[in-house]
Amino acid sequence: MKFSVAKLIFFLAIIPKFHFATHIVGGEVYYNYLGNNQYKIFLDVFRDCYNGIPPLDNPAFVTIYNSSNSVVMTLNLDLDSTRIIDQQSINNPCINPPNNVCVQKGAYSSDPLTLPPIPGGYYIVYQRCCRNNTILNLVDPGEAGSSYWEHIPGSEVVSQNSSPRYNLFPPVYICNGIPIEFNHLATDPDGDQLVYSICSAFNGLDKCCPLVGYSPSASSSCPSPPPTCPQVNTPPPYQNVNYQAPYSGTYPLSSNPAININPSNGFLNGVPNINGQWVVAICVQEFRNGVLIGTHTRDFQFNVSPCNVANSAAVASQTTYCTGFNVDFDNLSFSNLPGPTTYFWDFGIDSLQSDTSRLFEPTYTYPDTGRYQVTLVVNGGNPCADTAKVDFYVYPILDANFNYSYSNACATNNSFDFTSGGIFAPYSTFSWNFGSSAVPQVSSLQNQNDVQFFGSGSFPVTLTITQALCADSVRQIIQVYRPPVADFALINFNGCQPLSVQFRDSSVSASTLSYLWTFGDGSFSTLQNPTHVYSDTGTYDISLMIISQTGCIDTSFSVLPQAITVFSTPVAGFQSDPIITTFMNPIFNFNDVSQNAASVTMNMGDGTVYTNFPATHVYDKSGEYNVIQIVQGDNGCPDTFSLKLVVVDDYVFYIPNAFTPNKDSKNEIFKPEVSGVYDYEFFVFDRWGELIFQTTNTDEGWDGTYKGEKCQQDVYVYKIRYFDIVENLPHQKAGTFSLIR
Repeated sequence: MKFSVAKLIFFLAIIPKFHFATHIVGGEVYYNYLGNNQYKIFLDVFRDCYNGIPPLDNPAFVTIYNSSNSVVMTLNLDLDSTRIIDQQSINNPCINPPNNVCVQKGAYSSDPLTLPPIPGGYYIVYQRCCRNNTILNLVDPGEAGSSYWEHIPGSEVVSQNSSPRYNLFPPVYICNGIPIEFNHLATDPDGDQLVYSICSAFNGLDKCCPLVGYSPSASSSCPSPPPTCPQVNTPPPYQNVNYQAPYSGTYPLSSNPAININPSNGFLNGVPNINGQWVVAICVQEFRNGVLIGTHTRDFQFNVSPCNVANSAAVASQTTYCTGFNVDFDNLSFSNLPGPTTYFWDFGIDSLQSDTSRLFEPTYTYPDTGRYQVTLVVNGGNPCADTAKVDFYVYPILDANFNYSYSNACATNNSFDFTSGGIFAPYSTFSWNFGSSAVPQVSSLQNQNDVQFFGSGSFPVTLTITQALCADSVRQIIQVYRPPVADFALINFNGCQPLSVQFRDSSVSASTLSYLWTFGDGSFSTLQNPTHVYSDTGTYDISLMIISQTGCIDTSFSVLPQAITVFSTPVAGFQSDPIITTFMNPIFNFNDVSQNAASVTMNMGDGTVYTNFPATHVYDKSGEYNVIQIVQGDNGCPDTFSLKLVVVDDYVFYIPNAFTPNKDSKNEIFKPEVSGVYDYEFFVFDRWGELIFQTTNTDEGWDGTYKGEKCQQDVYVYKIRYFDIVENLPHQKAGTFSLIR
């Protein structure tokens, strides 16, 4: 029946404080549609009757909201019935149940309620605190509350509906190391399609406000209470409980293999491996004509305990589908019974008697696709024999893949052909997703041709192949390239011949390019950044053609007319008469032989510079002079020519007739005195004609020794050959001289 908020507050004010320590271990809210906009609300609450205090709420306070989170009505639901959940619900007579686990169920229901159809529907919620302090998968579990709620879909979704509800409560305890194997099947009064999953539980009220309408006060469990507590259950959305890492809503307890649920039939499986208490929530989605109309959630507390199990049959559930007809079975059974353990497998083919095995872990090849119920009996005939039944689905191998080709992968006018590949059955269906930048965006064809992408860049393409219960997807990235744009820059693009020009590629492309440069003088290059030398004067047009090599087959031209101008270069040159002369006549006569010179500068090498061409020049001292001519044409192009001129002292030759190498620092060396000569050779012979000294150095003479020994006082012969630099004539001199000691 309906219950006012004022009455609710008065009722709570007289409840003793200890009442709020109840340990909730599970619950769910569901409803039936009765017709004529009439609904009946049901609430099942489960509490820990071993550790929890005190009894279940009576009444239980429920709030109904509309989609705008406005309160439609508040209810107090009387406790219709209570019962202790049977500990033997694990269905194994050979396990002694623990004596520290107790779960009490409280069942509540409402009178018929009138809830007219409205957009967004209604939310039914019951909240409470608290959960057990010993729960392992929550952070600060003693502070965690519970929210059990259900949504009646709005008139825009369905006109009438009854929610699904679960058939059985999970076992109050499960054994460490033994498969759970619980059928978590739900019933839907409307026959809607149900899909199951493991999900997150919802948080609720806390220790300071354990119940709606409660008047908070300071206590050891709530040292800083709020001014007031909620007067009704809070509106949606509801926060998930805070899981302790590494646990989560989808991995709620330690189990190997991990706890899992069959999405089609609700069969819950897994092998827990750590003792303790764990909060687990199961969601069932309700579909009608392929449209999701609601999600129903129930959470509960798994109590994992060490169990003395004499014998247990267990088969690992199927985790992969569409892997072919050969099935390997994993036996998770164990036995502590005396004697050998026996196994009997029936692979579930009704028309065969031979589809059996007595191996521990057999492999069986099925003749056809289908669903088969596999049965394993461990220690058959024994009073503690155990049987496990597991459904296996057999379908051909499914391994999706695809290939693609293209005639053009440019951003403009591209076209791709996609071909499905891999392994799949003939009855498989195909779903292509080419993305929002493609035409077409999707396709259900096995092979889709002429797919065009707009723009350039990376485009993900996904193919999903579905056969029976299986689906496999493959994703590849398609590259579409920008059309290349040719461009270039020049360095030294105007100048004098010969002109060296450096070309710099500035083209834009998303792929590798090849190049063809045309330089305008009949020459070309395929380098990216070539250098070209122009030998002839003139004006030249430059062009660059690029061709992309990866994916995008396209060309682009960049033409720069009259880009290069090569100016003519004058030729410097002059003649001198003479080239070498003596200081007695240091006069040089010049003849200008330069070509196309607009101006001439002469640097005579002695500090004299002429800005016009001189006819003669006189040097005032001997030496070597590097004469440089610099010419410049009308366009400023320069050229240079240089010539070395020599002014030497006059030609001199003198030779003594004796020397005295007696170390008195006088007349110690015998040598001629020469200047103005070249190609000089000097020889000394003894009286018997033996060569005892020679040199080509005009500054070097004979010291009167031979092979390190002093030569005796005697008469010796000399010979000298050379050319003079004045007349370039050869000379030979010969004679005798005396060595005096």
